[in-house]
Amino acid sequence: MISLNVNGESHSIDADPEMPLLWALRDILNLTGTKYGCGVAQCGACVVHLDGEAVRSCVTKVSRAGGRKVITIEGLSANNDHPLQKAWQEIDVPQCGYCHSGQIMSAAVLLRENPNPTDADIDAAMSGNICRCGTYPRIRKAIHLAAAWQAKGNGR
Repeated sequence: MISLNVNGESHSIDADPEMPLLWALRDILNLTGTKYGCGVAQCGACVVHLDGEAVRSCVTKVSRAGGRKVITIEGLSANNDHPLQKAWQEIDVPQCGYCHSGQIMSAAVLLRENPNPTDADIDAAMSGNICRCGTYPRIRKAIHLAAAWQAKGNGR
């Protein structure tokens, strides 16, 4: 049994310790917001937070998450009202939307570490997240908007 704390809830799961965290989240805990993209940590669709660090859950063993705090897109905010989630809606960022949970999770770490990023900061931080639809300009704009809202101390 592996003990996980996911989105503030404790879970004991019976899983192979070598299983990717992604499959434990999706197939065992039914948290399907985290997406499978490539399976080799190249696209960023599977990004979750592990003790506040953005990690690729497709290559992170579930045993590594044991006893640590995991946050998925479902746990980023209680009502989908994180400034990034609201900015994504305001800017109408998604086209197909498949990559955007990973994009938002990566951007959340960026804004926590750098609350006023430049375009270059955003491009560097987000370079590991691939959007097949090419919505990069809207992603950058939404990150700037969320940063501005956070600087004002509110979600809008």
